[in-house]
Amino acid sequence: MTISEIFETMDYGVAPESAADALAWLVDQGDRFGHFIDGAFTEPGGGFESRNPANGEVLATLTQATQADVDAAVKAARRAHPKWEGLGGHGRARYLYALARLLQKHSRLFAVLESLDNGKPIRESRDIDIPLAQRHFYFHAGMAQLMEDELPDREALGVCGQVIPWNFPLLMLAWKIAPALAMGNTVVLKPAEYTSLTALLFADVCRQAGLPKGVVNIVTGDGSVGEMIVAADVDKIAFTGSTAVGRRIREATAGSGKSLTLELGGKSPYIVFDDADLDSAVEGLVDAIWFNQGQVCCAGSRLLVHEPVAEAFHAKLRARMDKLRVGDPLDKSIDVGAIVDPVQLKTITDLVASNTAGQTHVAAAALPVEGSFYPPTLITGLNPADRLMQEEIFGPVLVSTTFRTPADAVALANNTRYGLAATVWSENINLALDIAPKLASGIVWINGTNLMDAAAGFGGIRESGFGREGGWEGLSGYTRPKGTSKPLKEVSAYTGDGTPADPIDRTAKLYIGGKQARPDGGYSAPVWGKSGALLGHASLANRKDLRNAVEAAQAAQGWSRTTGHLRAQILYYMAENLSTRAAEFSHRLDTMQGGRQGHKEVDAAVRRLFTYAAWADKYDGQVHGVPIRGVALAMKEPVGVIGAVCPNEAPLLGMISCMAPAMAMGNRVILCASEPFPRAATDFVQVLETSDVPAGVVNVLTGPHTDVVPHMAAHMDIDAVWSFGSRDLSGVIEKASATNLKRTWVNHGMARDWMGSAGQGKEFLAAATEVKNIWVPYGE
Repeated sequence: MTISEIFETMDYGVAPESAADALAWLVDQGDRFGHFIDGAFTEPGGGFESRNPANGEVLATLTQATQADVDAAVKAARRAHPKWEGLGGHGRARYLYALARLLQKHSRLFAVLESLDNGKPIRESRDIDIPLAQRHFYFHAGMAQLMEDELPDREALGVCGQVIPWNFPLLMLAWKIAPALAMGNTVVLKPAEYTSLTALLFADVCRQAGLPKGVVNIVTGDGSVGEMIVAADVDKIAFTGSTAVGRRIREATAGSGKSLTLELGGKSPYIVFDDADLDSAVEGLVDAIWFNQGQVCCAGSRLLVHEPVAEAFHAKLRARMDKLRVGDPLDKSIDVGAIVDPVQLKTITDLVASNTAGQTHVAAAALPVEGSFYPPTLITGLNPADRLMQEEIFGPVLVSTTFRTPADAVALANNTRYGLAATVWSENINLALDIAPKLASGIVWINGTNLMDAAAGFGGIRESGFGREGGWEGLSGYTRPKGTSKPLKEVSAYTGDGTPADPIDRTAKLYIGGKQARPDGGYSAPVWGKSGALLGHASLANRKDLRNAVEAAQAAQGWSRTTGHLRAQILYYMAENLSTRAAEFSHRLDTMQGGRQGHKEVDAAVRRLFTYAAWADKYDGQVHGVPIRGVALAMKEPVGVIGAVCPNEAPLLGMISCMAPAMAMGNRVILCASEPFPRAATDFVQVLETSDVPAGVVNVLTGPHTDVVPHMAAHMDIDAVWSFGSRDLSGVIEKASATNLKRTWVNHGMARDWMGSAGQGKEFLAAATEVKNIWVPYGE
């Protein structure tokens, strides 16, 4: 084009990025790669080809890992772990800093190789992916340096198995490896089959940094290699990928004791109010859905537009779509690159072709003749229940509907099984900040989108997974409390044949929805004291009683919206009422359990209620120091409905230790009382009834845990399950929780000192909260 032609058309000219250095690096490696195990590359073996999705050309041949390869990588990581953790925070920080510097020095090589292998535009890999990967290593070098001072009670888990997706190959690697190494863990990582090249380049960088052998190990291959890692002798699995695979991993690791972090799919709402800057919202939407060809788990793929501006907004959006340029990812003037693989392209094509609803607009963009390309697409006029409004397409396809009121917007936004991210556009900051906490998502962006930083945790709720990556909150997934636990000694119920201890019959009922209720099954069981005397009877709950408890808890959602101050007052009141009856409760505990230590348990229970009353309005969030002109608010929110299997060995204190932190943080609870000593819980019901606890906030079930807990773990309207019972019960809970990927906190059969510090504290508060990061840019 001549200069005059450029001024006449204002079209972009081509701006190709040279791939010479990246291709030269591949040639230097022989265009064939083995695995990176114990500080060295293995000899290449049989495997598969890595292709450029923009033209189908073969970039390199990779090795399919075998079970022996995975075993060797895990053994190398296990050998390296003690010395790596023993280096201390400063020692590890120096290596992480070196890795960050080397990523900067080779940034262009990484960017070009990423675009060649993945198909994303070079502008995105150069300006977003690679700098953010560097940022994670810098940030976590600081975390390593601070660990001994700021996390003195935490230690590394050990060996972490990590499986990452193909949409952000190097960035996902950084998200996983940087925090793991900072906290003293070693890793075995499997990159995606389609996009392994930058992970192997990173392995080369690890050698340049002099990283000790075995600290980072990388094995390549298809999904079967990921399955091998999940089944291997590792202490943690960190997975980013589809919800379906995440569910299988949850089932596979159930009962193993392995820590688990899942960052899964999404169908994120992009909400535009009538007072929004529509032009800015359109530009934000381009980044929300057509960034990385829409192959983003947090993509704003569901557009919700306020009815008064819907027609105007869609018109502006269609006009902007028609200006998008689709083509060679190495062309710096390109907006949309190639789909990662023909298999993914077919998935997108078939999903869109199967849709018969709404109106479809396809961008007027010329597609390259060869390669895996799909045009930016908009489908308007859909209903919330339409398949494309519910299923993750994972491509450059935007679906849309309208809303009338803010309440409608929230209802539509939350009408999904996912909960990863959301975007709100409005010039009314009061409206935006009112809507943000109501959205069921781990991240909310206000007047922006796809804002991410190592200082702010990333992760979702519901079927978008659990755990966070980045920020202070992300470190908990790579650490555990210091110290060793002892196996739990099972406590059995006493038996007897004595006469009733009380001449008046005492048959305890269940406590559901603020009322004492007879069990649905109509059965009760005798409760015997250590002396053999009959102390009374306890109701036997079944799954219908659990259903009633869940309905009562769901009806008590207003508890989550109360202030911490109000919740504190009620917890203090409970402590006051329990203290008034301390002698009575102490005597009953002694009668149930034998001995003369009941007064200590009651005193500890009163103290614990005071502790969580104190925390109710003090367990604060944070304002993260992210590099934007704005703030990222890390807000602590209640999980929702928590089912808790209370410990058998501390029938009153253990129950209160589960109930109080959950209540303090705004949750509603369903408590499965101590199996051998259920009367401690049913006696405490009288305290609940006289302490202004709203109906449904606390529900108490008695009877065998095995009759109720499997249904509790599988229930779709329970958001988390805690268990401090048997090891077998832990496995049952984790496996059944895969139904809706609810959070679980189980003891795997290990004991906890309920009288000591292990029975209380921030570990319980963290389990009772979700962290929602709300990004708020400011300024004109």
